[in-house]
Order: sequence, then C-alpha cells, then structure tokens
Amino acid sequence: MQSDDDIGASRDRVAAQLVGRERELELTFAAVAAGRDIVLEGPPGTSKTTMLRAITAEWGIPLLFVEGNADLTPSKLVGHHNPARVLREDYNADNFVDGPLVAAMRQGGFLYIEEFNRAPEDTLNTLLTAMADRSIAIPRVGTVEALPTFRVIASMNPYDNVGTTRLSTSVLDRLNRLAVDYQDGPAEERIAALRTGASGELGDRLVIDAVAVTRATRAHPDVRQGSSVRGAIDCVLIAEQLAPLRRLADPFDDRYRELVYDAMVVSLSGRIQLDEAAETSPERVLREIWEDHFILLPAAAAPG
Repeated sequence: MQSDDDIGASRDRVAAQLVGRERELELTFAAVAAGRDIVLEGPPGTSKTTMLRAITAEWGIPLLFVEGNADLTPSKLVGHHNPARVLREDYNADNFVDGPLVAAMRQGGFLYIEEFNRAPEDTLNTLLTAMADRSIAIPRVGTVEALPTFRVIASMNPYDNVGTTRLSTSVLDRLNRLAVDYQDGPAEERIAALRTGASGELGDRLVIDAVAVTRATRAHPDVRQGSSVRGAIDCVLIAEQLAPLRRLADPFDDRYRELVYDAMVVSLSGRIQLDEAAETSPERVLREIWEDHFILLPAAAAPG
C-alpha cells in the first residue's frame, strides 16, 4: 500500500500529462488506488482513455482494451482452448488461450471495456466473480487469481441508447461510477493547440474558432449529440492544410471564414448525430453554426 505522500506524488505526475481533468483524475485515482472497479460515464472524446493510459503508465502495468458489442461473448472475454492443440492433446491448461479478462488478471492490469452497456448480459455477468472475488474458475484450467493491481474499468456514453442493454443490479452494485463531461472552452482550446501544434496568428485563430464551432454543435436544437474536441482538432489540422492550397496565410483575409466552413464540413459532419425528428442535414446545421459564429455574433458585438 502506498503512503499518502506516494499517492499524492503519483497523482501529480499523472496530472502533468492531462489538460483540465484535475477533479476527474483525483476521483478516478482514488477509486483505483482503493482497489475498486469503476465505470466512467460520458461522451466520447472526454479524455477517459488518456487518463487511464496515464495512470497505468505511472503504475507500470498494462491497459487491455475490449470493445463492448453484441459479438463480445463470454469465451472472447475469458479465453478458449486452442482447437488444433485440443485435437492433439485433449483439453488442458497448457492449450488455453487467455482472453483479455484473464490476461488482465494474470498481469495485474486494467481491463478497459469501452461501450460497456453494448455487451450482452451473459458476458457482463462473467465479470461478477472476477470483480467480487478477484478470481475466476475456468473448467479444465483451474482458478485464476488476480494480481493486486487488477481493475475493471468500464465506459458508457449516456447520449447513446441505440443497441444498448440495461445493466443488471448485480453488475452496477460492483461498480463505482463517475460522470465525465466535456471540458470548458479554455481547456479544449489548450487541448486542440497541444494536439495540432498550431501556432502563429493563423494557427491561434483557427484553434479558437474550431473549438467554438465544435462546442456549438452540442447546443444546437437539431443535434442529439455534438462533436467532441476531436472534431476541433481535425478542423484545425484540415484548415492548416487547406490554407496554403488557397494561398491564405492571414486570418483577417476575407476568405478565412469560408476556409473554416469547408474544414468544418469535413471534420464535423460525420461526428454530429441529428435528432430523429429534425428535418435537416449535417451540412445545413453546420452552416447555421458557422453563420452564428462568423456573421451574427460579430454583428451583434459591433459598436452602434
């Protein structure tokens, strides 16, 4: 068990690798340091994976990814016997191929299940013993005991209810929960600048505008789920490549606004999910957001 000073130092080293996630990091770090499993509930692109990578790197343990979907069977999660070797040797522990759950238990790593509530109920029930007893019994193999650093970390998107299943009380009772929402504007600007390396007058302006229009997709009445900061990052990167093609280097050039719109169409149109009742298109929604940001808001702010 680490001392309070060691835990604090570890937290500080992990925090240095993140932008604007101090509270969420502290709570997640406290939960996993206490030996607990946790579900991180929030939309994509909110630094959940980045946070877990940083924690496992600090601890020097593996992070094993599993995508939750209808094809995630218990045998894919736990493992299976190699069919070719079974024909030659019959079933035994030596020809068992570890699945991600057993591998995480043996290695003392984090099993990270994305889209947790998309996995079938019988697959999720396979986790119950591993979470409760930190061990699992496998026929013809024996009991696998988890190393002390083994954790189950799950993530769910609260905005997505298509193809999801209702989690049982037994599963929820074994998981702590933390809501991880979008970061604020300044934090997302720092993330976009860091991820793109954008600099100079044009780059700085692109970061501000890309983050602003991306955040606006989350508040548009016709959009069920807007884009994460990844959309802003791609918008900046695409606009930076588009600018020299159009011989545009000045953000005050009259063509700059149209440059941003074209980059928005490519980077954001596939990332926004429209409300089912909305009679519009992603391109039309983005044009409205673009007009609000570049035409209506500047006009409203103009003196007189």
